[in-house]
Amino acid sequence: MKTRKIFDIPPFLAVLLAIVSVQGGAAIAKSIFPVLGATTTASLRIGLSAIFLVLMFRPNLSKLSSAQWKSVIPYGLCLGAMNLVFYLAIERIPVGLGVTLEFIGPLVLAVVTSKRSADYLWIVLAAGGIALIAPWNAENIDPVGALLALLAGGFWAGYILLGGSISKIMDGTQAVTVGMIFASALVIPFGFLSGGFQNFRPEMFVAVSALALLSSAIPFLLEMKALKLLPASTFSILMSMEPAVAALSALVFLGEHLVLTEWIAILLVTFASVGAALGKRTNAPPG
Repeated sequence: MKTRKIFDIPPFLAVLLAIVSVQGGAAIAKSIFPVLGATTTASLRIGLSAIFLVLMFRPNLSKLSSAQWKSVIPYGLCLGAMNLVFYLAIERIPVGLGVTLEFIGPLVLAVVTSKRSADYLWIVLAAGGIALIAPWNAENIDPVGALLALLAGGFWAGYILLGGSISKIMDGTQAVTVGMIFASALVIPFGFLSGGFQNFRPEMFVAVSALALLSSAIPFLLEMKALKLLPASTFSILMSMEPAVAALSALVFLGEHLVLTEWIAILLVTFASVGAALGKRTNAPPG
């Protein structure tokens, strides 16, 4: 029960912490890529996350209903595909561009599902920030990498919808744990096919474990908490902070400095996220 208490925090704070956790993990992933490759890194991240979650929450698979199975399987497969495709994308293009292009999926979802006119203001501000962050005029951008990032964004939108649906019929920790099992089943075979596992060394276990916790186990639990209490449109707008936090993370951990337009972009997406958080009220009961 202590673990559940740890994640018993307000949904808006849960989203913020999830974003920060993911970007901390991204810094670790970048150091592992040159040795293991994107596919094997994704496999280790998802596989270890599944192991950690199973040991923590010990899901009783025999008690899942038919409706829960029908929801958790596509949720897990979508989760795995989202991570695998994104890692393949940033293997070809810069991380900042990859995050920005990926976010188009949740942004489109926010536009489609929004029912309040005020939400469109935050969407416009967030879109403006993303446009400033993305190096649209950059040369020699790998088109395959860009398309993979867009595809990852589509899976991200699906993850938001499926996560919101499953959070209504299944305990969040159980849903993430079982979903991660199916995500592993999808991703790990690609890791073996890539041949990257032969480069794994025991001394890399600590870094890979930290990557699994920061990039998967912790943020997915936090996001499930948020998805249970927030509409998909609000969650999508809040996630607009992802490109901005990615830029800040690159500055802090990788020494990548930002130009003026990128700082303006950070202000725009942050303001949009704060506006969404303050202006949106949910009728969901406290969880």
